[in-house]
Amino acid sequence: MKTIKISAIVVLCASTTGIAFADDSIVLTIPNTNVKSVEVPSELPPNRTKEDLIFDRETNKSYLIPAVEIIGFDFLLNQFNRRYSGSSDYDSNLSTIWHNLHSSWKDDKDPFKINQLGHPYQGSMYHSFARSAGLNYWESLGYTVAGSAFWEIAGEKVPPSKNDMISTGFGGSFLGEALFRMSNLVLEKGGSSPSFWRETGAAMISPATGFNRYALSDRFDSVFASNDATYYSRLQVGISNSISGNPGTSDEIKRNDAQLDFLLGYGLPGRPGYSYTRPFDYFVFQSTASSVNVLENVMTSGLLVGTDYQIGDNYRGLWGLYGSYDYISPQTFRISSTALSLGTTGQLWLSESIALQGTVMGGIGYAAVGTNNGKTEQDYHYGVAPQGLAALRIIFGKQASIDITGREYFVSDVDNTKTNGHDNIIRADIAFTYRVYKKNAISLKYLWNQRDATFPGLGDKKQSTGTLGIYYTFLGHDGFGETDWR
Repeated sequence: MKTIKISAIVVLCASTTGIAFADDSIVLTIPNTNVKSVEVPSELPPNRTKEDLIFDRETNKSYLIPAVEIIGFDFLLNQFNRRYSGSSDYDSNLSTIWHNLHSSWKDDKDPFKINQLGHPYQGSMYHSFARSAGLNYWESLGYTVAGSAFWEIAGEKVPPSKNDMISTGFGGSFLGEALFRMSNLVLEKGGSSPSFWRETGAAMISPATGFNRYALSDRFDSVFASNDATYYSRLQVGISNSISGNPGTSDEIKRNDAQLDFLLGYGLPGRPGYSYTRPFDYFVFQSTASSVNVLENVMTSGLLVGTDYQIGDNYRGLWGLYGSYDYISPQTFRISSTALSLGTTGQLWLSESIALQGTVMGGIGYAAVGTNNGKTEQDYHYGVAPQGLAALRIIFGKQASIDITGREYFVSDVDNTKTNGHDNIIRADIAFTYRVYKKNAISLKYLWNQRDATFPGLGDKKQSTGTLGIYYTFLGHDGFGETDWR
């Protein structure tokens, strides 16, 4: 299929449209309804009551509208690709549809960015069409998987691919839910009547949500309530300098790289009264735009099923099953993974002013991995990937923080055409952020990426990069996301 690019504006919009600013608002809790909370501004519009602003999403949801939208979206995408892709893969008809219905599913070899970035973004559109039509997460996941299957069978004439079903159906759902939540958080902070700029920014984050709000505003203009989730956001702009590395089979490493990085942690543990009853009531989203390769990463992980817990007076956390989608492309290699993991996230107060926040996860995913700038865009392979993540933030009051994150992926030879081989990938970073004035801060970050690939006939091939960067950081709050329940 044709590449669907995620513009760098996605990285910017959550901050520039005001996700960092909180309004003086009241959270109204409504018992015995399907809506747990609706944000009501402290000053209501003329001739409006609180009851007027309560919108029951369950009553107004539609199963038909997102189905029609997904089919229409796939039809338009197919027509666009027929005319402009230069490939005959999209010349589908009744004969090819019938053939695909009776074909076995396989791995395809579209270019890496199409399969591992374009397809998940396409899936996020399916998911957001359903979510913004009032459907819950699990219903929307079903629509995303169905939309992916419809495209594989009817959108292309080539046989359907199982890797696309995973990246579009499940990866798209994980990415789509994060984008849907961020879009609604931008709107929610605008009160009962979000401004034009908030509406525009929210639509940039989640276009399908923006479309339904505009085209069907009488029915789908309610804002999905965050239930006053505690969140931490930051936007970084700076220069990263390569200080070490081994390009391996890739091109020479470029020394300087301008970067734009956005991170949001949503539903941080510890706030009294906040519960994790809905999928992605806790999630982390990060994306980095790069002058070297456009997108260096898009990563999101969220709690699908779990609960919170408390140990003593100073520690609160949550645990359960997480879903994640990762796309990582430093200068030397590239990897993408859609995974399920068991894990926990928590916060511990060490003293009156020092807090620790951390996450540990371990699970299994389906990953694609290959070299950057290889012989062809199809120079990559798939495999089942056990993987893990450990992240720690040390918060020194309102003044500074140290962030340490490590990820590891072991891409095995299970479902790998190059048998008896594997890839071991490690990504680790450490960053120090110092708040200079209000929400303005300076950050120093060291990032290490390494791929160790072992295959018969090729031996042991290593690729690595080590970069040191300095960034201007705009914080979403005057602090670093710590929750003080004491």
